[in-house]
Parts: sequence; C-alpha cells; structure tokens
Amino acid sequence: MGAGPAGLVLSHLLYLHGIESIVVESRSREYVEERVRAGVLEQGTVDLLAQMGVGERIKKEGLVHYGIELRFGGRGHRIDFQDLTRGKGITIYAQQELLKDLNNARMATGGSVCFEVEDVSIHEIDSSRPKIRYRKDGASFELDCDFIAGCDGFHGICRPSIPAAVLTEFERVYPFAWLGILADAPPSSKELVYSYHERGFALLSMRTAQTSRLYLQCKVDDEIELWDDERIWKELQTRLATDEWKLTEGRILQKGVTGMRSFVVEPMQCGRLFLAGDSAHIVPPTGAKGLNLAVADAWRLASAIENFYAQGRRDLLDGYSNACLRRVWRVQRFSWWMTSMLHRSPDGNSFDQRRQVAELEYVTSSRAAAESLAENYVGLPLE
Repeated sequence: MGAGPAGLVLSHLLYLHGIESIVVESRSREYVEERVRAGVLEQGTVDLLAQMGVGERIKKEGLVHYGIELRFGGRGHRIDFQDLTRGKGITIYAQQELLKDLNNARMATGGSVCFEVEDVSIHEIDSSRPKIRYRKDGASFELDCDFIAGCDGFHGICRPSIPAAVLTEFERVYPFAWLGILADAPPSSKELVYSYHERGFALLSMRTAQTSRLYLQCKVDDEIELWDDERIWKELQTRLATDEWKLTEGRILQKGVTGMRSFVVEPMQCGRLFLAGDSAHIVPPTGAKGLNLAVADAWRLASAIENFYAQGRRDLLDGYSNACLRRVWRVQRFSWWMTSMLHRSPDGNSFDQRRQVAELEYVTSSRAAAESLAENYVGLPLE
C-alpha cells in the first residue's frame, strides 16, 4: 500500500529476490513524482539503491557532500564528515527524482504499480490470506495476499486498520513550524548550512546546482500569505548573515508552511500487516531522516519476507517491529537533538538560549561531539 519511497523500494527489493508484489496507490503517478519532499540521502541509502540497480542517475546528478556547516554568532563552523566517519558522506537528490527512478525500474522489470485507486480497504490481517479491496476506473478488485505492507504514509488507511487496543502512540508536537521555499537560484554554499539565530532557525539547502531549497523557523499558525517574497529573502539574509558571505536570491518557485512533530507507533506490525515509513513514524526534518528511515524499514521487511519464502523462517518477520524500532528511536533521538539545539523557543526562555549556544560551541570544538553528529547524519548501518 503506497507508492512512496518505502513502497517502491520494498517492491523492487522483492522483485530482486524473485517475489511478486503489487503496489496500490491512491494518487496519480504525476502527483507522486512531482511533489517536492526530502532531498538528503544517507550513505547507506545510496549504497543500497546502487545495489538495487537504481543508482545510475543518482551517481550522475546527485550532489555528494562530505560535511555541513553549523552557523551561529555570525560565524560558520564546518563538520567534516569525511574525516569524522572514515570517508562517508551524503548525497543531495530530490525525493521526487528518486521516485521517478524507482517507478521506471518497476515498469522496466514488469512490476505492477496501480495508481489512482479509490475506496481502498484492507481485511482479515490476522488470517493467512489478508485482502486488499479497491476500485479502479469504475471496476472493483480484490487482492488475496500473503502479506500487506502499509507504506501509505501518516494519513493512510493501514495504521487505522489495526485495532486501537493493539497500538501505542508516542508523539511530540513542536511549538514552531518551517516555512520552506524552492528558488530558482544557485546554492550560496557548497554544503548545507544550519543557522542558529536570535530571530529563529534557518537552513540553506539545495536540490540541484541551479536550485536552492531554504527554510525559516516560523510560527505554527503563520499563513503563507503573510510571507511575501521580499519578506522571505530579507529574513533569510538576516538569519544566515556572516561578514564575508552573501545569499544568492532568485525567483521563488514554491513556498509553504509545514508543522513539525515526532511520532512513533508501536508495534509496527499486526498479524500479516507490516507498517513502514511515515505510516509508522514521523521525524522533524532537521536531521534529514524521514526518507532514509523509510528505506531502512523497506530493506528490513524485504529481508524478512525473502527469508520466509526461501527458508521458511518466521523469526525475522516476527521480530520486524522490534528490529525497526531500535533504529527508529535512535533516529528520533538525533532528530530531536538537532531540533532542540537549533530552534528558538517561542517562550523566549533565556536558559535554553544559553544552553543552545553552549551546545553549539561544544559540538564545534570537540572532536568526540562532532563525530557523534557526523556518524548519525551520514546514517547508521542498516544492520
């Protein structure tokens, strides 16, 4: 269920193991491939995609970075991933481009991806033959499955299909939001810049060598109409300013306000329904982990299903949730830490402000602290 990163990666991994799957998606292929989302791929994600045979365009067009900059007090401080993690890095490659690659790979290998379905429901997840029912072009369909993978996102139907008594939800809603823009402007830095400023957090990122992706901390209830282009650029210039650096401006192509939350549901499975990606967990975007966590879930579930068919083993399927959640909570911790270190509290708490500056000074002056940030940012091992 779902043709996002988790669903398409899982489907293609199963194909490589000789296992048939069908992907069911309520949106159109055009919508899925055009929606601007994440853009930072961990080293392990890039390596896995290459092993799957879908990394050729990433290698040609992706922007490989071996560090990020933490900027505060009007000065920048580089965290050197290559030195701190024995040569690892990250790759900037837009999620919608990755989804094009995955869809093309599924189509080229005869994969079945069914877009624009309606009235989707799942049934009998506690049986050995769970079912998916949906309508497409006015006709009704029913799929008899061995397993159902719920990769349909936070607002999908899979998680609500599990009895409420089975699940425990953990959530933190942050008291601020991000205003994000996509701009027709060459990036003003070779690497991502995370800026702590008295007016609030700012992030300089990119999608291509010609396109910038930038973010501003804003109020949760801010309306995008209040942020005209001139105000956005002025605020970015202020929060990212240093003595010998200038932000390159350009035409704003897209903009929007997104709330921030941390969310985890336990367990990530019930009967023969397995949750993966945003249907099971949401992380604040500060640590750039959402897409990568979804890919890790898909890899683990594919391995468990492959072992079930090849060797009759159920232990990896039975242990799927516990194995995933160990990684999920480590990633939640890192994403929360990055968020709490870099964002200004709306209540103007002076203690937290002093603590944040002290944390930033420590991270940028201690090799041990910088190594911990780098290790988490480039990505924990899949195993």
